[in-house]
Amino acid sequence: MHADQVDVTADVVAALVAEQFPEWRALPVRPLPSPGTVNGLFRLGPEVVLRFPLRPTGDPELHSELRREQEHARLLAAHLPVAVPEPLGLGEPGEGYPGPWTAYRWIPGEPARRGRIGDPDAFARDLAGVVTALRGIDTGGRAWPGSGRGGPLAAQDAGVRSALADSRQLTDTGRLAGVWDRCREAPRHDDGDVWIHADLMPGNLLVRDDRLAAVIDLGTVNVGDPAVDLMPAWNLLDARSRETYRRALGVDDATWERGRGWALLQAINALPYYVETNPVMADIARYTLWAVLD
Repeated sequence: MHADQVDVTADVVAALVAEQFPEWRALPVRPLPSPGTVNGLFRLGPEVVLRFPLRPTGDPELHSELRREQEHARLLAAHLPVAVPEPLGLGEPGEGYPGPWTAYRWIPGEPARRGRIGDPDAFARDLAGVVTALRGIDTGGRAWPGSGRGGPLAAQDAGVRSALADSRQLTDTGRLAGVWDRCREAPRHDDGDVWIHADLMPGNLLVRDDRLAAVIDLGTVNVGDPAVDLMPAWNLLDARSRETYRRALGVDDATWERGRGWALLQAINALPYYVETNPVMADIARYTLWAVLD
């Protein structure tokens, strides 16, 4: 998917585990197929999942990012009504892999899929409960740090227009540009930043027994505009459950339009990038772009 991607093998993973976590030395390692775009996944025995960044680096900032992700997991676990990944370890660079990596406890479930959610309205209410709980966590006075999702939507204008230009042969960019203009011009968020997941994509929502069971992939967790976590309204839910989600969250018109804008932004950047390399992500992007036009 990425020009600078590193493809780590199960043998390399097993050797790194044996060296750095000898208590797990005897556990079998197997790769897990995944449409994810940030990490390669490996199952270690029945209870552990290992996450290896696809673009590893020895830069200390990546190590800090992974450590923050694990800190956020511990914070969210104390407040959310569904499971989040439980950190088990932080691995270091080694033979065959040049960056840090992480270990979490395995959470059973399947990624959410359109048409495979038993009761979309119940799912929307469950997800709204998670987002409400996230927003209720004390930020300690933190504000959006100046990078990542959650800042002023208008600051993303140049990137969206470039992605629209790259997508002329892929989707209705003329109509989407009009929607983007409306979303970008929605009144700005000024009620104080809140905790946001910032990447509530279908693959990061696990379903078990037809209900939302877990929220995973916490690498984008941040403090910022609550509109960002409205993205599932368009990237996963249908028209009816979209309204259920909105009502459950009590979202005003301006926040709803910014949320539509964040969904459009994510999808229009993803579509041209993944159209040849990741059909699952490209399909989600197409659905999202269709939904934001509804």
